[in-house]
Order: sequence, then C-alpha cells, then structure tokens
Amino acid sequence: MNILMISVTFPYPPTKGGTHNRTFNLLEPIARNNQVTLVTQKSEDVTEDDLNNLRKYVTNLVVFDRPSNSKNNLLFKIGRFAKFILGGTPPNVLSLYSEEMQKWIDNGVNEGKFDVITCEHSVNEIYIKPDWKHKLNTVINVHSSLYKTCKNQLETNTSDNKIRDTIYLPLLRRYEEKTVRKFSRVVVTTDEDQAQMQLYDNSAMVAVVANGVDLDTFPYRQNDPGGHNLVFVGGLDYFVNIDAVRFFSLEVFPLIQAKYPDATLTLVGSKPAPEVLELGRNPAITVTGRVPSIVEYLHKATVAIAPLRTGFGMKIKTLEFLASGCPIVASDRGLEGINSENIALRANKIEEYVEKISLLFEDEKLRENLSKNGRKLLEKEYIWENLAHSYYKILSDFSSQKD
Repeated sequence: MNILMISVTFPYPPTKGGTHNRTFNLLEPIARNNQVTLVTQKSEDVTEDDLNNLRKYVTNLVVFDRPSNSKNNLLFKIGRFAKFILGGTPPNVLSLYSEEMQKWIDNGVNEGKFDVITCEHSVNEIYIKPDWKHKLNTVINVHSSLYKTCKNQLETNTSDNKIRDTIYLPLLRRYEEKTVRKFSRVVVTTDEDQAQMQLYDNSAMVAVVANGVDLDTFPYRQNDPGGHNLVFVGGLDYFVNIDAVRFFSLEVFPLIQAKYPDATLTLVGSKPAPEVLELGRNPAITVTGRVPSIVEYLHKATVAIAPLRTGFGMKIKTLEFLASGCPIVASDRGLEGINSENIALRANKIEEYVEKISLLFEDEKLRENLSKNGRKLLEKEYIWENLAHSYYKILSDFSSQKD
C-alpha cells in the first residue's frame, strides 16, 4: 500500500514530545511493510543526524523549510485572526502552512501516487481538499479536541487569555466540525474525543487508537525507593503543563511539605518557561530542563504526579509512569482515556492530592500493588507495536473503498 503521511512536526527523535512520539511510533511499524512517504517540515532545531536517522524508516522523506518567523509580526497575526473569523482556520494552523508543500501534495494526488493520505495531527488538515475523499481515502489522526480543550480552559479558569478564548470557542467548534466532515476516516486517542467527533457528524467513521509506550525506553523498575519524593514529567514550555506544575507547586506542595518536611518535587522536561524556572526558588523543588533519561527520574521517585487541569486526549506521560512502575496520583485530565481502577489514585482538588499522596507515602504495599497493576495493564493495552497494527487495519480497511 502506498501511504502519504503528512506531519508539519518533524517526528524525530520521538522523545521530543507527544506529537513526535505518536507520529513516529505509529509510522515506524507500518513503514516496515509498506511504501510510506513522509512529508514534513524542518525547524531550526532539526539536525542533519535527525534527517538521516528518520530517512532510514521511510521509503521517501520529503522535507520543506518551516515558514519564516517573520510571519509572526503584529500585522500578519492580525491578518491570520481575520482569516480565522472569515474563513474558519485557526492562526496556529495558518502559521505552519506552506504553499510549496501544498503544491507538492497536490501534484502527488493528481498523479495518483497514493492509496491513503494521513494527517498526523489535526493541524495538518489544511493540506487536504474536501473532494479528495471521493477519489482516494483520507485520514485525520486527531491527538486531542481543540474545541474541548478551549472549552475546558474557560470552564476551569485556566485560560491565559479569557477574552481571546471566548471569541475562539464557537470558531473552533465550527472549524473542528468542518474538518471532521472532509475526511474519510477520523482517528482519536480516547472514547471522549470519539464521542465529540461523532457529535459533529453522526455518520463519521471515527475509531480510537490509543497512545502507547516503548518498553525498551521505559523498563519496569527493580525496587521501590521509598521516601517522600515526587516527580512530574512533561514539556515545560507547554501551557497545559505550565499550569499543572504551578498549581501543584504553589497550592499543593506546601501542604505536602508541612506534613513531610523532607519531601522533594522534581520537574523534568525540556525548555522550562520562566514561570516554571521560578518555582525552583523553593529549595525542595528542582527544575531539570531536558535530561538524557526520563526513566531514571521515574525509578528514583516515590510517586509520579499528573495534576493537569486542562488539555484533552490521552497523556503519553501517564503511560510512561505506568510502564516504569512509578505509582501515580493524577487528575481526570491526566488519566483521560485510561481505565484507572487499581492502577492509579485520582485527585482533582487540593485536599485530594494531599490525601492521596500521603496515602502512597505511608503505604508501601499500596505502592507495590498500583505499580504491578499499572505495568500489567500497560503491557496488555498500550504497546506501540500493537497500536500501530490497529492503525494499519484502519488504513487497509478503507483503502479498497474508493468511490
């Protein structure tokens, strides 16, 4: 099967973030036995080694330069916002649009080179024409609902610009609904997002393919370190994670310290924002920045936390916690899409975090049970190899259904 995968995010190395991780780990097993062309963009941090390494995994790697940052001036931003109001495409999608890349994709489609086109993340939908689904099959791989994320931020008062997001909300709903309707198939990570996409169009073919973990990168820990050491893992320049660590560090952790004076909190993630770095003023909080091995920090921690208050879709970080064997206390958002019974403790309020973390600090047997149960569930349901097979079945099932 000839497959074109579109990803404006250069998906290598997969450890860079959730979008890189999901895209690469679904692509790699499929590319072993199929003709896969990956069309992507190169940002300034993509190295020649990255290009050469990714090229090994695909039949054809087509790389375009990422649109210039000069487009981020004030007048251009105003123009993008106006286009959002009138045309329905969000500014962040327009900012990554490349006319040169569009022409290359158009030519490939017109020449009949591909059986299936996949958009690996909803931001890539801009390159797909609505009528294409009548002559070849098009798939959008939605990592999380933009509309529901924005709605949740407004409802939980976690938006960094309430006026903007109030204006954006109905526009995002209109945009997402229009996007769903122009694809042959829609893939999401959770049942919650599946329900949202089918609400837009009850005739849409929407399938769930969860996120996963590479077990070689996240082996199960050999022992419980004990102690009172907490860890959070995630990109620390991402607004969802910034909100989570600031909420926990400023409102929850002081109460933990009052009960356990030796308690520590380690925030592990690349590119920590200034408001995250300032949390390190507390001597018990360490902000690491990018580290060579995340799993080493998980193996040393007593408890991993995922105190997310916004952000939809299945969280790869939570699956990595499960794989490593580190007991988890997480919010509804942190556990979205995962059956958390007997594998994690759930908390959404300040007092709940204090209660659940204290329980794990003091109960070694509970930590052991959650650790073993979590790893067992991970191995059963969230291995990338199996998930990529499910994704391929979706591509195969409709590849023969051309109009």
